[in-house]
Amino acid sequence: MNIDMIEAAAGRINGHLRRTPLVTSPFLDEIAGRRVYVKPECLQHTGSFKARGAWSAISALDPEVREAGVMAYSSGNHAQGVAWAAAKHNAPAVILMPSDAPALKRANTQALGARVVTYNRETEDREAIGEGLAKDLNLTLVRPYDEPQVIAGQASVGLEIAEQAAEAGIEAADVLVCCGGGGLTSGIALALEARAPGLRVRTVEPEGFDDVARSLALGDVSRNNRLGGSICDAIVTPQPGELTFPIMQRLCGPGLTVSDDEALFAMAQAFLRLKLVAEPGGAVALAAALCRKEHIEGEAVVVVISGGNVDPVMFTRSLITHAEAS
Repeated sequence: MNIDMIEAAAGRINGHLRRTPLVTSPFLDEIAGRRVYVKPECLQHTGSFKARGAWSAISALDPEVREAGVMAYSSGNHAQGVAWAAAKHNAPAVILMPSDAPALKRANTQALGARVVTYNRETEDREAIGEGLAKDLNLTLVRPYDEPQVIAGQASVGLEIAEQAAEAGIEAADVLVCCGGGGLTSGIALALEARAPGLRVRTVEPEGFDDVARSLALGDVSRNNRLGGSICDAIVTPQPGELTFPIMQRLCGPGLTVSDDEALFAMAQAFLRLKLVAEPGGAVALAAALCRKEHIEGEAVVVVISGGNVDPVMFTRSLITHAEAS
């Protein structure tokens, strides 16, 4: 992985995906005790940053390979990104999703034309099932984070942050990223290393599912003891990726964790102060900026809202729980 590969992916993405802005609110600044700049990837096609990596990977395939079809495993956001990018390239797609994935994500994936196969995330190995299906059906497996072209596509977020931070006069800041397997985190970190070295990436995860934070602290890969039980389904993964962890270990600062309730609080604030819809897993970075301010350095912080594919019941829960307190 290098900046040339990242810029090539950004070139293929250009004109097909949105360049999301950096947005601010004085209300968020007051809560956080510093300037907060939010990068809303919830406004991206399919409602999350995952469309970037999916487009990068699928557009890089040889045409005859792409025409045979692609396979992905995902709790929903990568699923939708791959389904969307495949449809745009006239390629069939099969998506393996956990049976407890939010109904909205499953419905959207099917509506984009993909065939959905389900599995039990607590008892079955999605990697083994996915690789088996891809082989049996002669499909190209597009992994959600341990895939160089996927990482390169997600890194386009980092290129945009570097440009936008320079425009805003931000030379040094923590960049908080919602982290599952680490594709987005490692991609942003690589882009910033090359284009804005004064910006330091920090991972943010749900409490009890902080495999990346623990791995960074230990210096070796640590697994989660369980894979269910958090509302932040989009970023609950077994462990950091083989490709992504060495990048995060080299470039990222200490990891942060937030509670499910703090994620709900951040969702409410994103809606009330920025008119943005965030899903729980996509809101944890904002939650850290607002609720872990003593662990963040500098006068400014950059926050990535990584996705907004939330069921109405969960979104309503965030507002009912926290809107009045705001």
